[in-house]
Amino acid sequence: MLKVENLNVHYGVIHALKDVSIEVEQGKIVSLIGSNGAGKTTLLRTISGLIKPTSGSITFEGNDIITVAPQQLPMRGLVHVPEGRRIFSGLTVMENLQMGAYLRKDKAGIKEDLDKVFKRFEILYSRRNQDASTLSGGEQQMLAISRALMAKPRLLLMDEPSMGLAPLLVKEIFNIIREINSQGTTVLLVEQNAMQALKIADWAYVLETGSIVLGGTGEELLSSPEIQKVYLGG
Repeated sequence: MLKVENLNVHYGVIHALKDVSIEVEQGKIVSLIGSNGAGKTTLLRTISGLIKPTSGSITFEGNDIITVAPQQLPMRGLVHVPEGRRIFSGLTVMENLQMGAYLRKDKAGIKEDLDKVFKRFEILYSRRNQDASTLSGGEQQMLAISRALMAKPRLLLMDEPSMGLAPLLVKEIFNIIREINSQGTTVLLVEQNAMQALKIADWAYVLETGSIVLGGTGEELLSSPEIQKVYLGG
């Protein structure tokens, strides 16, 4: 579904991504783990068109998307939930959700998807008329995910969805990711919580200082002594 080949990204003289190649199969959860500064967010931002690579290729469902404007990608089914949630403050919860569906014309479908969001996250329904900036961190993350789902993505890029959340909420967020995937959405997940990311992953990659150094099933990486030592505190 998504194929990244020999991708290079530079920030001035800094070589942020070095010949990165990954694949994401349709219907799967693919996790990308690595330490801070490894290039994980840069990779997602390059896939979603926010950063232009120096070289390499990115294809989504067989089509080159490097030249596609970022705002056009949601129409193609690729949606990005950025690090730090980035909800629209000054807009209500409902208005944030409606912004997620701004490209859609199917009013009945939008209403149906809003109903699904509010059924899944009752707290968002009870706060639908509140300014989104008044929500707690966990509620904002639920809103960011829900806003992305309103665009009906076929591939969802998620950047550090559990960052800054209490352990109980972290568990809930990963359950939500599983549920989204079980309903047919493919997920590329960047996550600092390596244990949880590998537990739900069909496939996973390890990114270190801009290079992919390891790939395998989530189970394989969980049981790797090297991964346990570096990322899982083993």
